[in-house]
Amino acid sequence: MNTVLVGAQWGDEGKGKVIDFLTEESDVVVRFQGGSNAGHTVVVGDKKYVLHLVPSGILHDGKHCVIGNGVVMDPFDLMRELEQVESWGFELKGRFHISERAQMVMQWHRALDKAEEAARPDGKKIGTTGRGIGPAYAAKVGRYGMRVGDILKPDFTDLVRDQVEDANRKLVALGAQPLDADEMVRLYTPMVAALMPYVTDTIQFLHEKLESKKSILFEGAQATMLDIDFGTYPFVTSSNPTAGGACTGSGVSPRAIDRVIGVVKLYTTRVGEGPFPTELFDADGETLRTRGGEFGATTGRPRRCGWFDAVVARYAQRVNGVDFWAMTKLDVLDTFPVVKICTGYRRDDGFVYTTFPADLAALKRCTPVYEEMPGWQCETSHITSYDALPANAKAYIARILELIGGKLGVLSVGPARETTLRINV
Repeated sequence: MNTVLVGAQWGDEGKGKVIDFLTEESDVVVRFQGGSNAGHTVVVGDKKYVLHLVPSGILHDGKHCVIGNGVVMDPFDLMRELEQVESWGFELKGRFHISERAQMVMQWHRALDKAEEAARPDGKKIGTTGRGIGPAYAAKVGRYGMRVGDILKPDFTDLVRDQVEDANRKLVALGAQPLDADEMVRLYTPMVAALMPYVTDTIQFLHEKLESKKSILFEGAQATMLDIDFGTYPFVTSSNPTAGGACTGSGVSPRAIDRVIGVVKLYTTRVGEGPFPTELFDADGETLRTRGGEFGATTGRPRRCGWFDAVVARYAQRVNGVDFWAMTKLDVLDTFPVVKICTGYRRDDGFVYTTFPADLAALKRCTPVYEEMPGWQCETSHITSYDALPANAKAYIARILELIGGKLGVLSVGPARETTLRINV
């Protein structure tokens, strides 16, 4: 069974925990897009692990983990993370692989990211994390990026100098300080020996696993509403974290995919700039943030919080072809006397959108249409079976499924591994 797992909102849905759960039945876990601007959090017992580039499957002994060609990888972020993983007691040798076709995020990409964001006027800022992801993907599409395989070339240092000179012209034009090419060469030369043992023809590797009937789990970063094509453009990431990206980001055919699992929080959050129709600015929003611990795993930024948006989730179901839903953080809603579901957006002229509009200006003219349901006002984090859930909690989940389509596969009622309930998958 080969599975693609995607976020179906604006990220931070709890994908890391669900991936950790599904890894138990997988042989290989593949990260297929994004960079270190994403953070996946896994709680095991009293230990909390946060990963940014390395697939969450690394926390399971014997599982192979792959950084696919669709990823933009900062080599220093990766080396720090690999050292951390080893300090946790997990073996990397022989089971961690980096695609030679993956693009690298270099220091000049970070500098350009910050300079470009600073140059944007207020109201036009994207809300980038400043980690160089956008410029690295721009270099990839512009056909002047650096790939992991370049570190194996004898003229690698010449490539670094050429890239720095080109970036410096752009930095100066943006009013930023240029970088020292000699310093960049000194910085990156030790990286070659550190990463070389992991560089692999991952396309060949994955197809050998497929031919031997091994199970592969494809792990996306970010989420549907941050997709460069299908998200709230331009307030999006620079890649395709939707299900189609699993194939282009790994070199595996769509014919190899058996199922798609979408992850949603049972409320909605967003980090950074961009539209958010159900955002709350009241005590309910603060309760969601506090009870849910809604602060970025990578940036530490407080997340914007709001009620569950069925318009977004239904849109994500269509774009990704979600077979099963993994729903998370039910326990965060335990204290609410009333819970709400957004079923549409009412424009100021009375028109109601029941699908997500491409025109963000139209969203500014809209207010959410809500259904209200009674809350359950009792603790659910100790529950170990779906049947034991409060009736109102089950009714809330059932109504969401009716609105968005697909089946419930996994339900999480807390942060730890043991609070994940398997329903259908």
